[in-house]
Amino acid sequence: MNTPSEDYHALLARHDAMRLRRRILAPSGSRAGEWSAEAPQAYDGSADQLLISDSLLLVNPLEELIAELYRILFERHPYLRSLFPESMAFQQAHLAGIFRYLIGNLHRTDEMIAVFGQLGRDHRKLGVRPAHFEAFEAALIEALRVRGGARWTRPLEQAWLRMLRLAVSAMVRGADEAIAEPPSWEATVTSHELRTPGLAVLRVRPHQPYAFEAGQYASLESPLLEQAWRPYYLARAPHPDGELEFHVRARGADGVSDALVHGTREGGAVRLSAPRGALALPDHLGSSDLLLIASGTGWAPMKALLQRIDADRTRTHRVRLLLGPAGTERRAAGELYDAAYLEAFRRERPWLTVIAADAESARFAGPGLRALNGILPPQPGAAARQHAFLALSPEAGTTGPVQAVSARLAAAGVPVEQIRHDATGVAAVTGMSASTTRTGLLSA
Repeated sequence: MNTPSEDYHALLARHDAMRLRRRILAPSGSRAGEWSAEAPQAYDGSADQLLISDSLLLVNPLEELIAELYRILFERHPYLRSLFPESMAFQQAHLAGIFRYLIGNLHRTDEMIAVFGQLGRDHRKLGVRPAHFEAFEAALIEALRVRGGARWTRPLEQAWLRMLRLAVSAMVRGADEAIAEPPSWEATVTSHELRTPGLAVLRVRPHQPYAFEAGQYASLESPLLEQAWRPYYLARAPHPDGELEFHVRARGADGVSDALVHGTREGGAVRLSAPRGALALPDHLGSSDLLLIASGTGWAPMKALLQRIDADRTRTHRVRLLLGPAGTERRAAGELYDAAYLEAFRRERPWLTVIAADAESARFAGPGLRALNGILPPQPGAAARQHAFLALSPEAGTTGPVQAVSARLAAAGVPVEQIRHDATGVAAVTGMSASTTRTGLLSA
């Protein structure tokens, strides 16, 4: 006998199959009966940004606006409560961050469309549908009216609506474009190894084919915390056996990471989202040299990238890896939970140079950034041939260290477009450094 959860996910699968069939059979450009997936025409994000910024004095603090929004949403649509974790504290703070991100970047319309398009693809794993966005919009408008009181005006309301619909139309389009891929993958834990009391290396095998590239990340859900997801980098390049590897550090906050480290065993189950991320190797590197810069569990995507590079028999570039411990692991310089693997790998690869950052420099913050001194090429013009990949552990900070390292690399001559990381854009919205995340507007 199926559980209610199994019945619900089967219903979602049938719904997606019908949408895909309608999309195939419908005339080109037809989207009858669905939320518009088209971006507003000639949309002036800068003008709305000014209006919305001015309106914040009426509705702040955002956390109270959001609490009112969810009160209205759940009162009108009680069934939506099941899409959210039991505690709404993180969700409310997360959504406040999303609104701040939207308002602060509304003038970058193309960037916003790209960011929220990816969020829409990720939302599919949560069972979010266009009708849910309609309910969310209605609740937001009512909450704005309540908070704004007699001074709330129609022009302010329309500016908020245009901002929301810009994000939602991009999300719906992103979900529509990903309709042919599964919204999530069931997987079995094949290995669970505690490397330290608070860090586990997990191997999992998806029940269906799972295509990804080295350097990407996936969000995981534990059956111990249903409807709560957190992103982790894939720590293994694609392999014929189909197994995936993740490095997970417990946060002590009873979130997804703690459930995976302390409550998961071999033979257990997890659920995966589609792979995402900006750290995959570009198609044409030529003879360019690679800089891999990581701290803590940021080593995970670098491990996958090194495996991918090693498998490329046409490789002509040199690789330098700058690796340091996380900010909370400064007990010994260069401490690494996967040191034995890295040392064995390095000995057989003369093209790889490993530079261990000292414990203080490994924080990758502050004006000195001394850890980069041994990795930046001193020859004039050599930096322009570098491709840099950054994965700094959440313990080392959020976007600040990444921005500092990126600025240092750019100042040394590394082209900005050749500096890759996941610390801004989608990762900032989805909460890559948060203890638990359910991506996007409706849920986090």
